[in-house]
Amino acid sequence: MNENLLASFIAPTILGLPAAVLIILFPPLLIPTSKYLINNRLITTQQWLIKLTSKQMMTMHNTKGRTWSLMLVSLIIFIATTNLLGLLPHSFTPTTQLSMNLAMAIPLWAGAVIMGFRSKIKNALAHFLPQGTPTPLIPMLVIIETISLLIQPMALAVRLTANITAGHLLMHLIGSATLAMSTINLPSTLIIFTILILLTILEIAVALIQAYVFTLLVSLYLHDNT
Repeated sequence: MNENLLASFIAPTILGLPAAVLIILFPPLLIPTSKYLINNRLITTQQWLIKLTSKQMMTMHNTKGRTWSLMLVSLIIFIATTNLLGLLPHSFTPTTQLSMNLAMAIPLWAGAVIMGFRSKIKNALAHFLPQGTPTPLIPMLVIIETISLLIQPMALAVRLTANITAGHLLMHLIGSATLAMSTINLPSTLIIFTILILLTILEIAVALIQAYVFTLLVSLYLHDNT
């Protein structure tokens, strides 16, 4: 069976038109809402998880930083639902595209940095030069700190892309091995299939953890600049 391993990461098209936008807009439609005074168990559990996550991320922020709470909660829900939907068969995961992850990381990082330069420019500039630095090392440290600041959004995007892509490729390889061994050796097929189930459970956890890590790092960048 000649199949390209990267075929599942190619942006899908419908009648020659890119369908990535529709796929990106689809996960929010799955979030249940309620117009009733008394919510059901699903809505109650969802609200409890949102409050727990929001409280954990916003505890360290001041009043100005807490104005980002709605954006950060929306971000973690969007990334988590997108990652989980990508685990379904014959589906597409937008978070495997570096361009999309950069489109999320760069504006959030830039907004946090610009807020830091606007609200406390002295502290923001002080990050480029640690206290007590020897005079000969000042130019080098300023360059290093500047580069480390500029690569923060790239690190955010690459981390999310690499973790989701690696998990999908590993699942694809083990699934192909299971199909190939099914006609050769049944005991080996059962062992590989068990590994595939365990890997799927691990990928579900990774999908949720990577959404939390991405949002938490954005929250930390915001904390450093508010």
